[in-house]
Amino acid sequence: MKPIMSEKQKTPPAPIHKVRIGTYSFEANDEEHFDEMNQYRQKIEPWLSALCQADHLNLLVGNGLTTAIAQKIDVSSVDMSIQKPECQYAESVWMAATNSAKSIGRNEPNIEDFIRSISELIQGFNIMLSDSNDNEKAVKMRDEWAQILNQELQSFIKKIIETEERIRSGFERFDEKGQQAQRLLLSFLLSFGSRPPSRERLHIFTTNYDRLIEYGADLVGLRIMDRFVGSLEPVFRASRLGIDMHYNPPGIRGEPRILEGVIRFTKLHGSIDWVNDSMPNQPYHVLQRCLPFGKISCFSEKPVNPVDRLMIYPNSAKDMETLIYPYAELFRDFATAVCQSNTVLFTYGYGFGDDHINRVIRDMLTIPSTHLVMISYDDADGRISKFYNTALSESQISLLVGPHFGDLSTLVDNYLPQPQIEQVKWKMAQLIKNRSVINNNEQANTSETEEA
Repeated sequence: MKPIMSEKQKTPPAPIHKVRIGTYSFEANDEEHFDEMNQYRQKIEPWLSALCQADHLNLLVGNGLTTAIAQKIDVSSVDMSIQKPECQYAESVWMAATNSAKSIGRNEPNIEDFIRSISELIQGFNIMLSDSNDNEKAVKMRDEWAQILNQELQSFIKKIIETEERIRSGFERFDEKGQQAQRLLLSFLLSFGSRPPSRERLHIFTTNYDRLIEYGADLVGLRIMDRFVGSLEPVFRASRLGIDMHYNPPGIRGEPRILEGVIRFTKLHGSIDWVNDSMPNQPYHVLQRCLPFGKISCFSEKPVNPVDRLMIYPNSAKDMETLIYPYAELFRDFATAVCQSNTVLFTYGYGFGDDHINRVIRDMLTIPSTHLVMISYDDADGRISKFYNTALSESQISLLVGPHFGDLSTLVDNYLPQPQIEQVKWKMAQLIKNRSVINNNEQANTSETEEA
């Protein structure tokens, strides 16, 4: 039933819940529609379970996952807001950051837009001084803004580690909220990661700089495969050999079996524990330095000038940065994983604010056998609806948008599949079916005997 609109209210409020799965769809403005949750679960859970059986399964996670876990423990997540510095060209940098944010559908700039704008300004000063260093004013302004950039990056990294520390402390409290949040994180990862070994490995992509997914994988026992090779100082390798993990069963020789609980993992925007340890003979030598999860006391071990060494990739409305090593390799992995037949891509907590990622997803949808599942707490300032309406592939997109579906407890406990017990369910269903057939045959034989 449509709401009755008054004379002042010419248009109804936009629905906060949107569901599109197959031929089933509905929109709602409140939580009352989900009082009978079982009827929605019977439609959504089997659909998502079927999609998880695709040949190639991928998961794209944004900052929404970290925010959801932090909220469950009643702690704050990373603050992305910024303050305008008081120096020359500050207004121009602020306007550039604001325009960058608006170009991708955000009303206010965040620290990523600010960092990118400062980087471009410093590059402009370097161009001015490429012929000569006689311009004393340009040198002074370049050094001043380089110092501001270092301070912003240092502060940003510290905020990320502090968020990790709060989450880890919440997990280790062993109270009801901490245990619940830890269970939700592990169940969320297992819902996608517990695929049969005979199928292609789950590939998780994230735009986050924190290490929450790696921490959760360690807790649940999932083994991660990425492009880093080594033990003490893993090195980023450009070669992609399709390496996997196998084991030899007892008593069997020459017949290795695929190891369960293995996932592929790619951090599209880099990580706070990546450093560019360049050398004369190796200009792009990317290492993964040991930085314990949530240990703020170890933060002093990071480089003094993060702008020179830390591999932080600010969100950009342009695609220039994707051509730089190692991000070209990371985005090549993303395109290779999703742009193939019979592929399903789940997104959770991703606000579709990165054009370079959205373009790859649009290319994926040009393949008829691919499918995209968009799960989000809100419409991300209209960016999710905009992507859905402009994708021209509505039959290949499933929507679960709204606070009801974005809440991690509701999503994990009611809608996401449970592959770890899926085989048991199928065997139980087959056993019940066989028993019903046997019982029917026995009853038929008994009836024939009595008639005779």
